[in-house]
Amino acid sequence: MAKFDEAEAQVLAISTDNTPTLAHWAKEINASYPLLSDFMRKTSAAYGVLVPERGIANRTTFVVDGEGRIQHIEEGSAAMDPSGAATACQRIKKK
Repeated sequence: MAKFDEAEAQVLAISTDNTPTLAHWAKEINASYPLLSDFMRKTSAAYGVLVPERGIANRTTFVVDGEGRIQHIEEGSAAMDPSGAATACQRIKKK
């Protein structure tokens, strides 16, 4: 998380799980960032990552700049590794 702090970036997670499930998970992983519920799947659908037939979102990392523009996307297993997103945040900060 230090690399995100250095880039003055805000990290948050959005999941299709309900709020109580996310609260339990946040405690379990000792999350230092907000976990937000997209239980109605509106955000997942808007970002094009919802898998309607399964009712879940594909694991995806988005880096969004201060003006709300998506600057970087990682999907699948790559989204589990924060290094690509951290590098993208550093690039944005240098602009």
